[in-house]
Amino acid sequence: MKLRKNAHRILLFGAALLFLSYSSHSQTKRIKRPKSSVGISSVDQFVRESFDVYDKVYRYDGYYKTETPLDDSDIDILEDALDDLQGLSDSTPNVLRGIDKANALKKAKATLQINKAKKALAYSIKTAKELLLGQRERDKKDDTESTSPNDNSTGGDSDTSDKKADTNKEEDLNISDNLEIYSKFDFVPGDKLLFFDDFSNDFIGDFPSKWNTNASGEVVKIKDSGNWFELKSGYGVFFIPDVKDLPEDFTIEFDLLTKGISKQTSSTARFHVILSDNNKFNNGSEHYAQVTIPVGQYGAFSLRAKNYFNRRVGDINTDVKADVRNAVLNKPHVSISVTKNRYRLWINEKKYIDIPRFIQELNVLKYLKFHINNFKDGEEHLYITNLKVAKGGVDLRRKLLSEGKISTNGILFDSGSANIKPQSYGIIRQISQVLVQDESIKLNIIGHTDSDGSENTNIKLSKDRADAVKEALIKIYKISGDRLQSDGKGATVPVGDNSTPDGKAQNRRVEFIKI
Repeated sequence: MKLRKNAHRILLFGAALLFLSYSSHSQTKRIKRPKSSVGISSVDQFVRESFDVYDKVYRYDGYYKTETPLDDSDIDILEDALDDLQGLSDSTPNVLRGIDKANALKKAKATLQINKAKKALAYSIKTAKELLLGQRERDKKDDTESTSPNDNSTGGDSDTSDKKADTNKEEDLNISDNLEIYSKFDFVPGDKLLFFDDFSNDFIGDFPSKWNTNASGEVVKIKDSGNWFELKSGYGVFFIPDVKDLPEDFTIEFDLLTKGISKQTSSTARFHVILSDNNKFNNGSEHYAQVTIPVGQYGAFSLRAKNYFNRRVGDINTDVKADVRNAVLNKPHVSISVTKNRYRLWINEKKYIDIPRFIQELNVLKYLKFHINNFKDGEEHLYITNLKVAKGGVDLRRKLLSEGKISTNGILFDSGSANIKPQSYGIIRQISQVLVQDESIKLNIIGHTDSDGSENTNIKLSKDRADAVKEALIKIYKISGDRLQSDGKGATVPVGDNSTPDGKAQNRRVEFIKI
């Protein structure tokens, strides 16, 4: 009996050895996710998010080891995961500061869990990069802890008071309205409108008619702010406006609105703007360039710029250090200018990105896409409106000097008023430069509106808007009032179809004519 028992044990031991031998050549042992929370919100969130991304990468590593080919959507998910990993790495200093005031027991537990999360991050970053580059090789000496699927419980967040305070907070108005700051704003929108959508022609609750997606979204009405399009979060989810054949030189502008964003928002929650070579539901087939804007609030997370050309990772994969936390809470206006290879991006009046050779191949990026991920479903929201795409390339200063007049729909006003939107000051600044360069020039400023409202109202509104531009040139740029006149034509001289949002946007314009 004893011999049989020992033989049985030997057989079991031999089977275990065979299993371990197979496992060591198939995939690294899984790192165990902590079963309980620490009770420090920043630590619990960091650990939870680290293991959420780790699980994704580990799963795709498993596909690789079973020789299951990765398709385009798998590659997109891995690229998003790699972006998320960088954000989590950036947040580590903020997490460590969060444990300073904890008691000794919590500090010890937090340190253990942070170290385990960092180990998971190190594996994930290395593996994701190798999988994307096709260079994945198994390190047989990986020494990590094993776990079963039942160990994937997430820790709770014991600190909920900040979350309640933040999510109950009412929307703030856009605070970036200091005109002295905007007087140096140098973004100039393109002069030929290619696409405009403020969703005014869409029914509330519907998906917008001039967009496409592989998920869902809807137009909503925000009190005193008009119609907005709510984007839905998800890996591999894209929102594509009907913009095609982007030229070499163009500009993109839009307004964003967030709701429910707080210190509990994921450090990996991001808004992606993608220039692509196709209109499919992926980043691109052979070429794309993207910039992502973080919305998380518990740390200052970087903007990211990444390009991909000729089916290979491009020269740019950059984290741009910035603190845009306040901006994303306050209806930011985003402006993008592409001039051949050069790519610039502003949030409100501040330029955050200016990469001279971001667009490595000309005339291949023809489409615009948006994507958001890692927003809590039903709690955290992101909306977009006033998307405007225009062909650029004309220097308004040179045109005014050579032709004696220019017309622009890039000077924007609050709806129904003569309040100049701050992002319009790039154009007004250019006009001032012409007047400073040649002091003999005098200008007549003429305002135009769309056909909404009565004729008398529009005549008055257009005149008031021309007066507002005149006052900006006088007060901000110190141009003598004797050199400026103003007039308003209302909707009497349309250049576009007033029955469409695009046409209305073209008709809302300001002319500058040399006297």
